[in-house]
Amino acid sequence: MRYPYSHRYVDDAILSRTSVRSFLDRPVPREVVEDILAVARRAPSGTNTQPWKVCVLTGEVRQRLTRRILEAFDDPAHDASHVAEYRYYPIQWTSPYLERRRKVGWDLYGLLGIARGDTARMHAQHARNFAFFGAPVGMIFSIDRTLERGSWLDYGMFLQNVMVAARARGLDTCPQAAFAPYHRIIADELQLPDGDMVVCGMSLGYADRSAPENRLRTEREGVAGFARFEGW
Repeated sequence: MRYPYSHRYVDDAILSRTSVRSFLDRPVPREVVEDILAVARRAPSGTNTQPWKVCVLTGEVRQRLTRRILEAFDDPAHDASHVAEYRYYPIQWTSPYLERRRKVGWDLYGLLGIARGDTARMHAQHARNFAFFGAPVGMIFSIDRTLERGSWLDYGMFLQNVMVAARARGLDTCPQAAFAPYHRIIADELQLPDGDMVVCGMSLGYADRSAPENRLRTEREGVAGFARFEGW
């Protein structure tokens, strides 16, 4: 089938996107990040509300936020007091979502050689989220807490645009809900307005292709498994 535009470049950017968990120590120019965000802002939003807000971090600012969150994460008593302001995952997991969640977790740990029950290494691996997996650029996304569920749907399209635009420029990303429980630290460190709610973080940089965790490729359900075609 012939298409009016060259779809291959868009398809390649989407299909090559993975959640990268180890990055090279290679800087990303500010103008490249600004270019990515300029493209991503074309995401649709209901009545053009454009609900996204982004803090782009690098250098000592990024490192300082990392240190503060890790201090809380490594203190069991302190860490227990940090809870996200919204529920990302279901309270009760059901099939097939539970099986998919378990599989990606154990596939990742298998690549890293982390055995079942090795809680120390699991904790250390999770902690790498807060160092943005070594990426030179970290992003914190927030939303005005007065906005409703529709704006969160819009936000997802914006985040996808960021990740696809990054791939088109040879960069990689990892979206990270792990930051959400530490919203008080983030708000204090980045001086977020009281009306802002932390949505997630994201690592941005050049993937370390030699890292075993970056060999993880998650499976996707076939189209026939989730789509119905009526009247065709």
